[in-house]
Amino acid sequence: MRTKTLLVTAALGAAGVASAVAQVYSVNAVGYVNLTVKPGFNTIANPLDAGAGNNTASKILAGVPDGTTVYKYAGGTYTIDAYSDLFGWDNPDLGLAPGEGFWLQIPAGADVTLTFVGEVPQGAASNMDLPAGFALVASKVPQAGKLATDLKYPAADGDTIYTYANPGGYTISGFTELFGWDPAEPSVAVGQAFWSQKSAAGTWTRNFSVNQ
Repeated sequence: MRTKTLLVTAALGAAGVASAVAQVYSVNAVGYVNLTVKPGFNTIANPLDAGAGNNTASKILAGVPDGTTVYKYAGGTYTIDAYSDLFGWDNPDLGLAPGEGFWLQIPAGADVTLTFVGEVPQGAASNMDLPAGFALVASKVPQAGKLATDLKYPAADGDTIYTYANPGGYTISGFTELFGWDPAEPSVAVGQAFWSQKSAAGTWTRNFSVNQ
């Protein structure tokens, strides 16, 4: 996957815009992310919050080719949502919020560039719960880097991370308190989902701010 990220601050704190005595401040950061996916299976996630009611298949995956299919995993089962030019999405309201990873199957042909538009989750909105067992997840913050070192994933003894590349397949990284990551700490790109396997539930705490 190739990504291009542009985060545009909507309004900066020191700018008074209403009057000399009444100032309006905004800490929202809005922008877009271009995410290129390949024919076949891709593990991706919505990297920006499009707002209430808008983090859905029909809203954030507009313009995908005929025959595109989403596989969303939760609670041990998949929810499948297919798109056709004739009928649109089978389930247009399928939720695909930041942090929720999913498989995106693109039919044979050329690479497809998806454009996501929305806000960067900040503060408590950038935190997320991780269940015990397998979960297909992603960073709620549109950042690339090493999973624990840069993105603050709560690695615990016995955790295993499975990252998938198209082409190339899976790379598996395990974590123990004694030895750390084996064979190496995984890195993820913006909008890249991965499998998290945890022996006990945890919380991925960021409390992210664009001013960090």
